[in-house]
Amino acid sequence: MKSTPELIVMLTHNDRTVDNAYEIFEQCRDSEAQMWGFKEETLPLEKMKELYSYMKRCGKTTVLEVVAYTEIKCIQGAEMAVECGCDVLMGTMYYDSVNEICRSNGIKYMPFVGRITGRPSILDGEIDDMIAEAKSYIAKGVYGIDLLGYRYTGDAVELNRRLVAEINAPICIAGSVNSYQKLDELKAAAPYSFTIGGAFFENKFDGSFKEQIDKVCRYMRGEE
Repeated sequence: MKSTPELIVMLTHNDRTVDNAYEIFEQCRDSEAQMWGFKEETLPLEKMKELYSYMKRCGKTTVLEVVAYTEIKCIQGAEMAVECGCDVLMGTMYYDSVNEICRSNGIKYMPFVGRITGRPSILDGEIDDMIAEAKSYIAKGVYGIDLLGYRYTGDAVELNRRLVAEINAPICIAGSVNSYQKLDELKAAAPYSFTIGGAFFENKFDGSFKEQIDKVCRYMRGEE
């Protein structure tokens, strides 16, 4: 039986953390979403630590998604996740050094796969190659994969479906989930989780930020 994909609320727009992330979380902390996160840019580190600490006190699972491509930038992102006490590090291109930092500090690591450029990120590459890449990372002990499925230049539905079906580890479909059609596609693919950030800020699901979160959670459970 397929499980219900878990929503990760990202307090980000255009792949950067919004300035009022703390206030939005405060307004939505009693929503149905359990998993919360944001990007490594552009909040100052002390504000990031403050917000993650508050999320933890509210019983939330905390996620940092790092959009970085060079090893030094990816290591800096991992060190940031450690300093912030995050539960999950998503993103970064895979590096053994980043994997070791996460394993040593009890952080679940979910790196990108494929050829990724820009910010907001664009994903390119062959599906078979991404599957092989993901399998190699899982063999090295990463927790799961951060898949920029709806940023893919090819067939996003096919990419999402195949990666979830062929990788024996949690897959998060991250980025550009902005319609009920895509929610239906995610239900069919049944990944472990998916992120929504910008779509909530753009009111794609019609309502206050908290109302949109709860709508999506209930829709994914088949309750509305």
